Amino acid sequence: MARIAVVFYSATGNVAALAESLAEGARGEGAEVRVRPVAERAPREAIEANRRWKAWVDDNPYDTVASLDDLEWADGIALGSPTRFGAAAEQLKSFLDTTGGLWAQGKLADKVGTSFTSASTGHGGLETTTVAMNMTFYHWGTLIMPLGYAADPSLMTSGNPYGASWVSRKSAAPEEEALGAARVQGARLAQVAARLAA
Repeated sequence: MARIAVVFYSATGNVAALAESLAEGARGEGAEVRVRPVAERAPREAIEANRRWKAWVDDNPYDTVASLDDLEWADGIALGSPTRFGAAAEQLKSFLDTTGGLWAQGKLADKVGTSFTSASTGHGGLETTTVAMNMTFYHWGTLIMPLGYAADPSLMTSGNPYGASWVSRKSAAPEEEALGAARVQGARLAQVAARLAA
């Protein structure tokens, strides 16, 4: 059985919805899964200026934030973030920047990694954000597993072989097509991680 850590940042709940769907897909393959948001680091005044961000922070359903132990424990790691100017949000990046000790000990090498994202516009950086998160995997020595199109023919309509993604026009929550792509990605991550861990 693979151990999967889904580590993400979500400002309004959209990336969290993708994270939960990815976890559902992994659990469907028998994986043990930890779903962990990273800590919020934005100034309160910035959060207060956006009603959806404020609502998410005030009603956040997660009791446990991501830790380095989650990464070391996992056979497979999924990283998720909304796009911020074509890259991951600072909150996720800040957490990833604390992994130097694990990296130096080789404890993140030979795991399987994958990424997912959400943006407010169709050309708002979905692909670049996914690739940017994957850069961390390159440095860790983690094997990168893209969503691809081969796992499920319906993925041809989701439009992003790099990782599950959602375009949240007018703050819309992810639709079933995006959530389904995340479930496929989670199932693939669990399958590949289980093979490598065996």
